[in-house]
Amino acid sequence: MSSMIATRDAYGETLAELGGEDSRIVVLDADLSGSTKTGVFAKKFPERFFNMGIAEANMVGTAAGLAAVGKVPFLSTFAIFAVGRAWEQVRQSLAYPKANVKVVATHGGVTVGEDGGSHQSVEDVAIMRAVPNMTVIVPADGVETKAAIRAAAAYKGPVYVRLGRNKVPTVFPADYRFEIGKGTELVAGTDLTFITTGLMTAQAVTAAEQLKKEGVSARVVHIGTIKPLDREIIAKAARETGVIVTAEEHSIVGGLGSAVAEVLAEECPVPLKRVGVNDRFGTSGKAEELLKYFGLTAEDLVEAGREMLARK
Repeated sequence: MSSMIATRDAYGETLAELGGEDSRIVVLDADLSGSTKTGVFAKKFPERFFNMGIAEANMVGTAAGLAAVGKVPFLSTFAIFAVGRAWEQVRQSLAYPKANVKVVATHGGVTVGEDGGSHQSVEDVAIMRAVPNMTVIVPADGVETKAAIRAAAAYKGPVYVRLGRNKVPTVFPADYRFEIGKGTELVAGTDLTFITTGLMTAQAVTAAEQLKKEGVSARVVHIGTIKPLDREIIAKAARETGVIVTAEEHSIVGGLGSAVAEVLAEECPVPLKRVGVNDRFGTSGKAEELLKYFGLTAEDLVEAGREMLARK
C-alpha cells in the first residue's frame, strides 16, 4: 500500500475526464458539489452541470428524464440523502424502468466523522442491493474508484457507487482492471479468508501481514461489486480456507456480510464472522477514532481471524 487519496477526489477527476470523452455525460448535484467533487466537472463543462439545490427527489427524477432522451447522467450527494431522501424516486424512476443513471454517493459510512449518526449512512448498501436492477459498487481506493466510474459510465442501466470522505491507502496497482461483478484476490492465503469491501480492504491487507508474522496464512478477497456478487470467488475461498471473516464500514445487517452469508449457506457452509457496525447508528467523532470505536481496525480483524481459526 502506498499513497493516500480520497475516493471522492478520484471520482471528481475521472468524471471530468469522462466529460471530455463523451458529450452525453451530464452531472447533477444537490448543492454539495464542493464536497462530492462534481465541482471539478462543473468548472470544465458548466453547460452540462446542474445544481439541483437541496431537492434530492427532484434531482433523481430530472436525471431519469435526461437518461430518457439519451444523456448519461451522474448524480451525486451524500449517501444518507441519495438513499434516504430520494429512495422512492431511485426505486420508481431509476431501477424500475432500468434508467441509465449513475448514483454516485459520497460520505458513506462512519468515517464521515463529526457530522454524527444522522449523516453517517450505515444502511445504504443493504437498501440498494435489495432494489431490483440496481448494480452496487463500493471501491477500496482511488485507483479502483477511477476504474469503477469508467465501468459505470460504460454500463447500460442504473448503478449505485458508494464513496467515502477521507483519504484512504492505495491498495491496487495503477494498471488494475475493474470488472463489474468480479472480486479480486489481493493476498493469497490458505488458513482463513478476509472478504472485504471499501476502506476495510486496506485494513484487511494490514491484518493479513500481521497474522503472517504469527504463522497464519490469511487470504484477502476484495469485493468491489456487492451486486451482482462474485459468488464463485467467495465459494472458492470457503472451500480452500474453511473459515471466513467479512469486513465492511456498514451495518452487518444486509451489507457485504449478509451477502456472503447467503452464498455460504447455499453453496459452502463454513464458520463466518461479520465485522462491521453492529446494528446501530453512528456517532460523532474523528474518523480514525470511530473506526476504533466500532471495531473496524486491522487489529480488530486480527482478533477476529484468531477467533475464527479456533473454530475450524
